[in-house]
Amino acid sequence: MHRRLTLASAGVVAALLLTACTGGAGEAEPEPAGSPDPDASVSVRLVLEPGNLNVRETSGAALDQILIDNIYQGLVTRTPEQEIEPALADDYTVSTDGLTYSFTVREGVTFHNGQELTPQDVVWSLQTAKDTPAYVDSDRLAKVSSITAEGQVVTLTLTEPDSQLLWTLTGRAGLIFKEGDDTDLATAANGTGPFTLASWRQGDSIVFARNDAYWGEPATSAEIVFSYIPDTSAAVNAALAGEVDVLTGFDATLAERVEANGDFEVVTGPSTDKGTLAMNSLTAPLDDIRVREAIRRAIDHDAIIEALGAGETLYGPIPPLDPGYEDLSDVVPYDPEAARELLAEADAEDLDLTLTIPSFYPTTIPQVLVSQLAEVGITLEVDSVEFPVWLQDVYTNRDYELSFVLHTESRDFENWANPDYYFTYDEPRVQELYAQSLVATDEDEVAELLSEAARIVSEDMAADWLYNGASVLAVANNVSGMPTTNVNSRLDAAELGKS
Repeated sequence: MHRRLTLASAGVVAALLLTACTGGAGEAEPEPAGSPDPDASVSVRLVLEPGNLNVRETSGAALDQILIDNIYQGLVTRTPEQEIEPALADDYTVSTDGLTYSFTVREGVTFHNGQELTPQDVVWSLQTAKDTPAYVDSDRLAKVSSITAEGQVVTLTLTEPDSQLLWTLTGRAGLIFKEGDDTDLATAANGTGPFTLASWRQGDSIVFARNDAYWGEPATSAEIVFSYIPDTSAAVNAALAGEVDVLTGFDATLAERVEANGDFEVVTGPSTDKGTLAMNSLTAPLDDIRVREAIRRAIDHDAIIEALGAGETLYGPIPPLDPGYEDLSDVVPYDPEAARELLAEADAEDLDLTLTIPSFYPTTIPQVLVSQLAEVGITLEVDSVEFPVWLQDVYTNRDYELSFVLHTESRDFENWANPDYYFTYDEPRVQELYAQSLVATDEDEVAELLSEAARIVSEDMAADWLYNGASVLAVANNVSGMPTTNVNSRLDAAELGKS
């Protein structure tokens, strides 16, 4: 349980699913000697800086990573291990038919500007999120027919069950704002979290300050500095120079270098990161399933893990931390000879393909793919582009052949049930199974439906999932409380301290 949620009833914490994880409950171990300094400033290196801070209207994991839990909160939140816990709600109940959700709004909560949180703020926030298509994840509240408040209890009534509603409320659509607040969310913030937004130097860093009026247990440190250093070598140099206390997005192959002086320890934890090789099935020759299968059979996933120095193999769209995970390694075993036969059968020998990849990724994955695909007669040209270009060309216009992105989002199987998503995958059976999973009221049934759908996606060769990334961090020996699970998705800094 989060220290900040000590008033909430205890839940069962899921076991960590990667045996290589160091430490427990998502925090680095061993803890440093001495108590954390309450006046300390802790600097954390991150890779991808957001373009603005408008968590309502701007997509991208960079905002979720730092703003949710730290600045903004919802009625419920999620632990790094994906358990759902109360946050701005003291408690909640769900009716047996899955149509009524009741939340008791916590009393004594204030926004950063000093205004009190009221149940009406909750109603207004959720209704506004539902009714504003421009807001991120607005459509996730489509099944909510009414949102009402009586006393401290806010009730959501649904038109049909939604197995993902509580999860949705832990994200963007569930964030609570002050009704009528005119804060410019692109550059400022007014939340209820344990930190306030102190400053943002674009191209450099975002600074959070401890919220001394926070309703829960105060943050351990006075200040958290998120330093944006895209280049890994530059980030390591900054750490060794004492300018950064924690490196996230760290290349595990550099562990020996960063640990050499004894000031840092490299730690790993599980994540929902999915290294996804997307294949545009709308364009030849990738519209031929035999070509897509050949590409998958040409890729040695174990060699990729060895090259990365961390992570686990993954052969389908659902990682071990998410409901519906199944080991799908049996679908397409590594077999270069079979790959060559498939290409010959498809009359697609001596292929030239282009891999479009955002430029902030290291060269490890492209190099491995170029080498492995060359062995079966595929020449791979790597087009490394700035992220805005990738968003425009690949994500928006779907103008690509192959593309690589590390998808960090949890429980995002819905993308494979969305024919308009940049993956270009359109399979009615998968869409129907996903729809059934949404209205199921039994967690085991939900997982079974997702598992069945995920196998179809893999058997259709919709993409290749190169690996399930580990959260790899280098943590200074005087730093405590650094989460190590799913840090690319959420980085709750409330317990992060330095002695």
